[in-house]
Amino acid sequence: MAVIQQSDTIAGHSVPRKKNAKMIVAISIGNALEWFDLAVYGFLAATIAKLFFPAVNDFYSLMLTFATFGVAFVMRPLGAVVIGAYADRVGRKKALSLSIWMMMLGTFAIAIAPTYAQAGVFGSIMVVLARLAQGFSAGGEFGSATAFLAELNPKKRGFYASWQFASQGLVTLLASGFGVYLNSGLTPEQLESWGWRLPFIFGLLIGPVAIYIRRQMHESEEFAAVAEQGDTSSLGQTVVAERQKLFLSFGLVILLTVTSYTLLFLPSYAVRQLHLEPVYGFTGTLLMGCIQLLMTPIFGALSDRIGRTPSMLASSLIIAVGIIPAFAYLDSNVSVFGFHLLLGALAFALTGYSGPLAALMSELFPTRSRGAGLSMSYSFAVTIFGGFAPFIIAWMINATGSNLAPAIYLAFGSVLSLITVIYIRRIGLR
Repeated sequence: MAVIQQSDTIAGHSVPRKKNAKMIVAISIGNALEWFDLAVYGFLAATIAKLFFPAVNDFYSLMLTFATFGVAFVMRPLGAVVIGAYADRVGRKKALSLSIWMMMLGTFAIAIAPTYAQAGVFGSIMVVLARLAQGFSAGGEFGSATAFLAELNPKKRGFYASWQFASQGLVTLLASGFGVYLNSGLTPEQLESWGWRLPFIFGLLIGPVAIYIRRQMHESEEFAAVAEQGDTSSLGQTVVAERQKLFLSFGLVILLTVTSYTLLFLPSYAVRQLHLEPVYGFTGTLLMGCIQLLMTPIFGALSDRIGRTPSMLASSLIIAVGIIPAFAYLDSNVSVFGFHLLLGALAFALTGYSGPLAALMSELFPTRSRGAGLSMSYSFAVTIFGGFAPFIIAWMINATGSNLAPAIYLAFGSVLSLITVIYIRRIGLR
């Protein structure tokens, strides 16, 4: 009996959906590992501050940790330029393997780093250098992974590319799950003694699995066709020929990165500003991760039917208008339920934006320069608006005494991206 296998069609060739599903898993697992190692550092900021960056008071110690979190993002543009150009020159698969090896190196260094009490400033320097390696790796990961997913099937680009951000929801689930366990299952002494190392060790354990899976991947057929014709771009050609598209892609990323990295500040915000138990900060972000993982592919698939920009316009407008009143209400009516409700609503609105985002960014660039274009626009936006978001918000709260600082920052980012989406619609992209 003949077996009929469902397939997608790319450039006239039949591509089994099962194969595409395997590619999504391969990208998502490696992508989740990349962002998990970054996110868990932000979620453990208070503990890392005490162990590696002791200062005259808790505020300055936390600020030093957030600055170290942000310094990794200085390396992102360099990683984007180097690995993104590498992806356009030799292929997405090799670039993805390179980025994951570098991320594992940084994670290993943090996992074994001696604390300030054990080795003085040496331990602090080791953490900073590890963060730089992680930042370089992450800079190239986004462009390579997004280009690969977007090229699996141009007719369903929204759905496939959306797994870039859906897998980041998996990251939030993993990192928040560790946060819940570490803060509820361990004593403060256990957490500071050895518990904080567990998430980084977990990252190291799943690293070889991600590397093995990615080695089994095949190059995307869309890129392979372009490479076979010798139609690839140098970095300089990409910057010159695609400069307007680089700015547009940059503007699209602002809302996403401002929201994503404000999220990393919220466990500290829940404790320091709302005076909730630490575990509730992590259960809130756990809820956000569930919504992001489930809803992002749905909005991505919807964009294949109705266009990329309708839900992005609605979501960015809702966040721009509603986020400050929502935070103001929470600040005057503090409760665990209110905190979770706010994060759930924010997560749902964000998925309406992030679901079509990767596809729209990919469609701005031709295949020959897509890896570099995506990497550079994303990494520069993340470096400027995202990496130092926890630092900026903590400083704003301390300087103004207002608990609305996260909302003001989110509203600012959403307005910038809203303007970008409106402009993209006016030039004919939908």
